[in-house]
Amino acid sequence: MYAALKSIGAYVPKKVLTNQDFETMVETSDEWITKRTGIKERHIASENESTSDMGVEAAKIAIHRAGLKIDDIDMIVCATISPDYLCMPSTACMIAAKLGRVNVTAFDISAACTGFIYALAVAKAFIESGMKKNVLIIGAEKLSAIVDYSDRTTCVLFGDGAGAAVVGATRKKAEAITDIHISADGNYGDLLMTPGCGVKKPCSEQVLEEKLCTMKMKGNETFKIAVRTLTSDVVNILNDNEMKASDIKHFIPHQANYRIIKAVGDALKMKEEQVVLTVHKYGNTSSASIPMAMNDIWESGRLRQGDTMLLDAFGGGLTWGSALLPFAGKSFK
Repeated sequence: MYAALKSIGAYVPKKVLTNQDFETMVETSDEWITKRTGIKERHIASENESTSDMGVEAAKIAIHRAGLKIDDIDMIVCATISPDYLCMPSTACMIAAKLGRVNVTAFDISAACTGFIYALAVAKAFIESGMKKNVLIIGAEKLSAIVDYSDRTTCVLFGDGAGAAVVGATRKKAEAITDIHISADGNYGDLLMTPGCGVKKPCSEQVLEEKLCTMKMKGNETFKIAVRTLTSDVVNILNDNEMKASDIKHFIPHQANYRIIKAVGDALKMKEEQVVLTVHKYGNTSSASIPMAMNDIWESGRLRQGDTMLLDAFGGGLTWGSALLPFAGKSFK
């Protein structure tokens, strides 16, 4: 028995925050943001719209496109760093409840921007072990809730949204997920973190005043390690599977920064048409980034059944990962 990615779906909130909007909020400009990140706009969830709400919308689409009913789903894994609640219940449990699915395995994983690839690996393991048949994996983020909008170096980077996929069992090896690499190094955890509101720095007046429950990033150090690590990881997974960059139809990297994506693509000698770019219109949506990008090319008709995809991500932790897989779902009509 193999695991195959059967469908993709995504949801983005209606509100759009442009670079011009940020010019009225902090000392920045459209030119500065575009030149350094490639981002032009990002979507922002409404005040009463939660991470699980967005995850549910993406999940409904993915389940429908897989030709399944909610009762066919026997596990739900949600990757997020902006959960509905700090500790419990998990966002996956909230999604299951809102979908009307009870008596189902449901849990969150926290791997930051690599979260969707980690979730893909978990689904693959559960299916190939015979424990589950149809696993719903979701990357969902309301990063606007954990952004310091007075910090001009970080607030312009992040947006909200959700992406979901159904990973199902198959006996067709041609449909199977080829390989997944996931790894981490906690020694660099301070490069990208939310330092407050955990047990190290419990919620207090000081934590709130210093906005320690928002994301903090050492941008230059993170950039250098990201380019090096992402490139190395892709080279390794291609070599392990005796493949070349030219064998890849769609290279779908985490959409954090255009300069990072271009540096990695150039290092791998990827052609422009191979590299999927959505960072300009969504910004960095962390764990939702890759499935949202995948959904974009599916809905545009670029992603066809059987196309080989290479996913690549790097995030806080530090975590990183890559995945080689064919798209086993139906092509967009």
